[in-house]
Amino acid sequence: MENFLYQAMIYLAAAVIAVPISARLGLGSVLGYLAAGIVVGPVLGLVGAETEELQHVAEFGVVMMLFLIGLELEPRVLWNMRDRLIGLGGLQILVSTLALMTAALAAGHPWNVSLAVGLTLSLSSTAIVLQTLSEKGLMKTNGGRSTFSVLLTQDIAVIPILAFLPLLAMQEARHFNVDGSIDRGLGHGPSAAEHSLSLVEGLPGWAVTLVTLAAIAFVILAGVYLTRPLFRFVHATHLREMYTALALVIVVGISFLMTLVGLSPALGAFLAGVVLASSEFRHELESDLEPFKGLLLGLFFITVGAGINFTAFFEEPLDLIGLALLVIIAKGAILYVVGRAFQLKGRDRWLFTLGLAQAGEFGFILLAFSTQQNVIPQDLAEKLLLIIALTMLITPLLFIIYDMLSRNIRDSVPEHVADKIDEQGPVIIAGIGRFGQIVNRLVRAYGFKTIVLDNDMETIQLMRRFGVKGFLGDPTRPELLKAAGIDKAHVLVAAMNDPENITKLVSYARRVRPDLHIIARACHRSHVYDLYQAGANDIVRETFDSSLRAGRYVLENIGLSEYEAAGAEKTFYAHDRKTIRDLAQLWKPGVPASENPEYIARAQELEKELETALLALADADPPKET
Repeated sequence: MENFLYQAMIYLAAAVIAVPISARLGLGSVLGYLAAGIVVGPVLGLVGAETEELQHVAEFGVVMMLFLIGLELEPRVLWNMRDRLIGLGGLQILVSTLALMTAALAAGHPWNVSLAVGLTLSLSSTAIVLQTLSEKGLMKTNGGRSTFSVLLTQDIAVIPILAFLPLLAMQEARHFNVDGSIDRGLGHGPSAAEHSLSLVEGLPGWAVTLVTLAAIAFVILAGVYLTRPLFRFVHATHLREMYTALALVIVVGISFLMTLVGLSPALGAFLAGVVLASSEFRHELESDLEPFKGLLLGLFFITVGAGINFTAFFEEPLDLIGLALLVIIAKGAILYVVGRAFQLKGRDRWLFTLGLAQAGEFGFILLAFSTQQNVIPQDLAEKLLLIIALTMLITPLLFIIYDMLSRNIRDSVPEHVADKIDEQGPVIIAGIGRFGQIVNRLVRAYGFKTIVLDNDMETIQLMRRFGVKGFLGDPTRPELLKAAGIDKAHVLVAAMNDPENITKLVSYARRVRPDLHIIARACHRSHVYDLYQAGANDIVRETFDSSLRAGRYVLENIGLSEYEAAGAEKTFYAHDRKTIRDLAQLWKPGVPASENPEYIARAQELEKELETALLALADADPPKET
């Protein structure tokens, strides 16, 4: 018992220390877990032989992860994304697998081992790439959406790969597994102790197929017809922990059923997740299982790091680093060609190429599975593990290279040829998304002419279907603004989605037209200060008015009259405008507000002034009715 508590303390402490540091450095949680495992294992030697046994338990986090991935993938959404998933993602996996398999064959490995190596290295790091795209605000770009599509395809592809890998095992290896005893882990084939529980042992091939199909059908039907009654039954207990127990029963039960029929538990869990994706209990399942998935996956990556053979690395460090770079170069070249074939251009193509060039965390999972299934020899698996870890460690450098390339690629290279603008008007609206549409509808409905500019072809075409004429082009381009009549316009509305482009447009417009009235959309408070310094006359925070109205509704429903709530809303609005003007004088570009003591002190003073004003309003008598 004492030894168990000691090991648990070591693993948890390592994760708690290493992961936040890694996240703060922008390296992602996966690299943090790997680093933690490396420190407590090869470096300090605090953990040892129990790591391999612990990894088999931690692999259940993979099953939960694939179940949760399935929950995110409604069949209708998958169908709508079929072109990108099958075309872009499928082509990347296929070509990368063939190229890396060819390289492994050239190195002298058998075809089955080479194919397993190609499949393992063809996948990229979902955890690292998605986190980096989110942090850099690149998810909504064309390159970000394409990258996400490929990652989603890879996540889905893990399921058939896990089901396919055991078929690559050599016959003698399979015979050895059945006769004896080397079976380990969830879904790695039946061990001697499990033979009595197998539903397919000793059956002819056609019967095995029927039993397997019946098990899959049972999972689908149970997901459709049994989950609702079960959740209603559990809901009647009013015990929160029962929801968690039911979520665990679903995943564990499906995994056990898949094991009985000789399939991977991950396959069944993923299938069940897709079936339950449209269920009203989907979010309940996600919230219950997410902590277990996160901890078990983190534990899995720690055990991977603890199991890295650094002796092997120091025996041939240059060779391993060279092989890691070759994997990145080979995958990058393939991604570049695939991106070009799907008409990705400029910085989008480079983001797609450099973002996905590494191997990923699924490679660790597939390596562990392939080793236990005797597909990939242990010594080769150790080298591949080091190569995957090295490519992931290099990934932050790839995004730095992307940033350098991105700065040298001009935004003036559009995806479509800009329209010739043959009209001018008193109001120019730059950006016709959800924000700009409301402004445009109001102004046009009152009888004023607007000139609409947007750089998104789909948005312009959609507006034209509704009878709203717009011009395709980048609103920050001086020649486009001149053609739209910025020299004579009375009002410019900067309503694009990108904060940097909004600020850029406001700065240029104020410079060429000091008398122009500029109304700008602000995405957040720091952006307000940028726009204030750039010269915008009216700055509208995109969520401020709706949030303020929601706050008024809260006040009305906790005891205030409509008059009192409206007065509080008006007072807050006026005070916030004053607050913005005051704090804009103290705001320092590039310095976080949390590191600006003058800003913090004045913000606290203004907050006390707001409280005083609202209390004074509450003490005032409401108007008397006549």
